[in-house]
Amino acid sequence: MNFFAYIFQDWKANSGNVKARLILVMFRLVNAINKYMLLKVLFFWYLIIYRFFVEWVLGVELPRKLTVGKNLVFYHGQGLVVNFKTVIGDNCTLRNGVTIGHKKLADGSLSACPVIGNQVDIGANVCIIGDITIGDNVTIGAGAVVVKSIPANSVAVGNPARVLENKVEAVTRIENI
Repeated sequence: MNFFAYIFQDWKANSGNVKARLILVMFRLVNAINKYMLLKVLFFWYLIIYRFFVEWVLGVELPRKLTVGKNLVFYHGQGLVVNFKTVIGDNCTLRNGVTIGHKKLADGSLSACPVIGNQVDIGANVCIIGDITIGDNVTIGAGAVVVKSIPANSVAVGNPARVLENKVEAVTRIENI
C-alpha cells in the first residue's frame, strides 16, 4: 500500500463525518511516523501537535502505537479511549464514550488488552477490558461492559455483557419461518 493510500484508508468509510476523517488522517500519519526512529525525530513536533489536538481538544484517545485495521469508522468521537496495546481489526465501528483497554488484576498487575476482530460494531458507552477476544462480525450494544470473550457472529449486551444470539442461527431461524 502506498503512503497516500495508507493515510487515507479510512476516508471513504467515514463519508460525511468531517471530524472522524480529520482524526483518522492525523492518526494514520502519526502511526506511520511512529514506525521509524528517524521520522520520530524529524516529526517530533507533529507527535506533540497530534496528542494535543486530538486528545485534549477533540477528546479522542487513539495512541500513535495503536494497531488498527483498515476502514475504521467512528461516530460522535467524544470520550473515546483506546489503550495502545489493543488490536482492532478491519471495518470496525466505534461510537462515543467507548473505553477499550487492560484491567487491574487481583495481584496488582495489569492484564493484556483486548483483541477485536473484523466487522465489529461497538455501541456508545461500551467498556471492553481485559485479556479477551471479540470475534468477527460482532455487535456490542450500547452501555455493555465486556469482560469475557465474545464468539464470532454474536450480539452482546448488558453489564456484564452476555451473548444474546448467534447472528447465523438467528438468520437461519427467520428463514425457516
